[in-house]
Amino acid sequence: MDIFQYVFMQRALVTAVLVGGLCAVVGVYIVLKRMAFIGAGISHSAFGGVTLGFLLGLNPVAVAIPFCLAVALAIGWVSQRGRIPEDTAIGIFFASTMALGVIFVGISRGYNVDLFGYLFGSILSVSSSDLWLILGLGLGVIGIIVLFFKELFFLSFDEEMAKVSGLPVTGFYYLLLTLIALTIILSIKIVGIILVSALLVIPAAAAFQFTHNFRTMMLLSVLIGIVSGVAGLLLSYQLDLASGATIVLVATVIFGLCFAFSPKRRRWWVRAVQ
Repeated sequence: MDIFQYVFMQRALVTAVLVGGLCAVVGVYIVLKRMAFIGAGISHSAFGGVTLGFLLGLNPVAVAIPFCLAVALAIGWVSQRGRIPEDTAIGIFFASTMALGVIFVGISRGYNVDLFGYLFGSILSVSSSDLWLILGLGLGVIGIIVLFFKELFFLSFDEEMAKVSGLPVTGFYYLLLTLIALTIILSIKIVGIILVSALLVIPAAAAFQFTHNFRTMMLLSVLIGIVSGVAGLLLSYQLDLASGATIVLVATVIFGLCFAFSPKRRRWWVRAVQ
């Protein structure tokens, strides 16, 4: 534990807990509503926003926030109003924003070393300002989820029934896209643009192996997300591995164990034998 005498490790630990818990909460809605692909699409679109920030000489995260929000809402608008399947809309924006990022890198005439950290994560380089941004926006995301807990729950489980009940489904769909986009932006410094979608999906998918209860699933997902973040951070430091990749691999191992020992899987085997 003496490694936590260093300030950068203290910041990294707090960040791992915050981001692990936040991704786990939002990830529950993504898994239940089967939006894993949209999480991947928005996360990769962040590449365009980050590179635009580098090109303009501005804070990459500050530029990526409105960029990703615009892409997320555009995906929702095109799929809702354009009568285009959601996965098709995601594929269009996924490819175009990544291509835009490549163009921005070319225009800047050089590969910025800091860009590598945003692509693959660099939790040990998190600054005090990064930590405050994660804390502030993260609390905002959690606050909105608490405020509209029932509505988002209804939307995730049965969208058609929610429409019949008079719930403004379209508005809450856009709200959910906004929360996903903000969570992704807050997480890319930790696990990177390429891997952040995994941190959104894996803890919630692991928790789903043990329960059908929404609240229990969310609590288990948060626990798995935090454990993955902290354990991955410690392993990456001790073994001199990439922090973001290690966190995701730890989460994957936890999912494998949950899947292997899931009560749902045991019931399936019992029915198969019978």
